[in-house]
Amino acid sequence: MKKVAAILGLTTALAAASQGSAVTVTLACGTVGQELQLCKDGAARWAKKTGNEVKIFESPNLTNDRLGLYQQQLAARSSDIDVYQLDIVWPGLLGQHFVDLKSKVPQSEQNGFFKGILDANTVNGKLVSLPWFTDAGLLFYRTDLLKKYGYSAPPKTWAELATMAKKVQDGEQKTNKTFAGYVWQGKNYEGLTCDALEWVSSFGGGTIVDSTGKVTINNSKAAAALDAAASWVRNVSPQGVTTYDEEAARGIFQSGNAMFMRNWPYAWANGQSDDSKVKGKIGAAPLPAGPGGKPAATLGGWNLGVSMYSKNQAAAIDLVRYLTSPTEQKIRAIEGSYNPTLPALYKDSAVLKANPFFGSLYGVFTSAVARPSGPTKDKYNQVSQAFSGAVSDVLTGKSKGQAAVAKLSTDLARIKGRGW
Repeated sequence: MKKVAAILGLTTALAAASQGSAVTVTLACGTVGQELQLCKDGAARWAKKTGNEVKIFESPNLTNDRLGLYQQQLAARSSDIDVYQLDIVWPGLLGQHFVDLKSKVPQSEQNGFFKGILDANTVNGKLVSLPWFTDAGLLFYRTDLLKKYGYSAPPKTWAELATMAKKVQDGEQKTNKTFAGYVWQGKNYEGLTCDALEWVSSFGGGTIVDSTGKVTINNSKAAAALDAAASWVRNVSPQGVTTYDEEAARGIFQSGNAMFMRNWPYAWANGQSDDSKVKGKIGAAPLPAGPGGKPAATLGGWNLGVSMYSKNQAAAIDLVRYLTSPTEQKIRAIEGSYNPTLPALYKDSAVLKANPFFGSLYGVFTSAVARPSGPTKDKYNQVSQAFSGAVSDVLTGKSKGQAAVAKLSTDLARIKGRGW
């Protein structure tokens, strides 16, 4: 495997380096939206402050690809990457490879984070990583088109969304044949697990596996949720939606070619950029609910952990503490719509001015539905892949909802039989 140094994205060389007192820390950053640039900027500020050097490893866009690469690095006990950016569902899977930060970070700092998110980063009493930004699925919509087609508010149910999306799509396609009613993440990867968990949960169909480890997906409400989503394809969503990830959906919405979009909060800042065709015309709302159900948003978010194999652990820990500090999280919230993991910042006037929905949708972020990574432990990735594969079969017409959840239940029981 190429050394991370060969995939260099940023180097901040300082006078201290020539004196031999500086160390080099390699930080793995995501590349979705403005993520890479903001990661570079934060790392550069730390480097200037400390006199150290930072190298940026540009991680793959897709979560599954990133996980595979990280697992290779960690299994090889490679010291190439010092600080990893970890998905909220990875601590149980990768925790043994990371430094326990519980005694390395002052309790006063730990107390500043949302307790639930800090708990999700703790495995068997070990604090695997510090929360950097949190996420929850949101419904973005065109405020101008909502008004144009006679609607006073975004949809509250999935049925309403389909009706509204069709009306707007039919009207807009008279002058724009590529216009879509609704775009989302339909590609068979972790993003589809997030979207589909929202559908299933909002229909009252549970969370795939419950908190005790019991497989719960084989029920009529879960099946109905998947069938409903399949009905959107080639109706209010393009046929190609089954190949979309976050950036594909955002590209279509931001270019003015969709009425509704499911995405993470980062899409807000991108949509308000000067080159966005929908700048000033975007609203954000909770995702719709199924029949008799409640809106559900999948808990996302990323965290920073220090590799056990790092040769510069002290500096790496200092970098993690710096990047997750209130000052840095405030910058990222204002410039990139990245949700802070510190409750105090949701009362900050500058943060709320840049992201009005942070205040109005605060409950969405604090009550988001967790993927079943806790009960399934190191088998979560297998569970997620089985789930997204079953959902993909329904979306592409290879299976119906009831048959898919029945088969999935059997497949998950087999995975559980190998221990979780």
